[in-house]
Amino acid sequence: MPDLSPPLIQSLRNLLGERLSTSLTLREQHGRGEAHHAAVFPDAVAFAETTSEVSEIVRLCAAEGVPVIAFGAGTSLEGHLTAVNGGVSIDLSRMSKIARISIDDLDCTVEAGVTREQLNTYLRDMGLFFPIDPGANASIGGMAATRASGTNAVRYGTMRENVLGLTVVLPTGQIIRTGGRARKS
Repeated sequence: MPDLSPPLIQSLRNLLGERLSTSLTLREQHGRGEAHHAAVFPDAVAFAETTSEVSEIVRLCAAEGVPVIAFGAGTSLEGHLTAVNGGVSIDLSRMSKIARISIDDLDCTVEAGVTREQLNTYLRDMGLFFPIDPGANASIGGMAATRASGTNAVRYGTMRENVLGLTVVLPTGQIIRTGGRARKS
């Protein structure tokens, strides 16, 4: 069973309903990536669908000193998904909306759970593509968090050069926005 307090589990259930899971199968899936590191499972998995849900999950966990681990596509090679101190894995895969594409400005706005392949499939008929290719169908949020690069980095840059702005949930649950559409900002 999870090592989370009953009040925390109840608060998360009130927020997420059936989108909070403590099943061993889901915890195992969310406790390992594609790395050689030994898997260490989280105590629970929370399937967020909005930034405000992520914020509230983080806020509830922070109030009790419970670690949170972001989970996108599970392609981590560096052990990012390992819940070394237990905690709650926040699965962002349901945050998979492509909100805006600007063909003229060659930019777009996507949610953290959008995958590289999903974005490229969407862009293909517009004659555009997302150049970062880390070799896995990683989520854009995970790629931004790890400063992904890949085979096209010499020509098109890494995530550092391709991310103009972010909406971020801080460890307190506060939501901030960084950057913007203008490259100078």
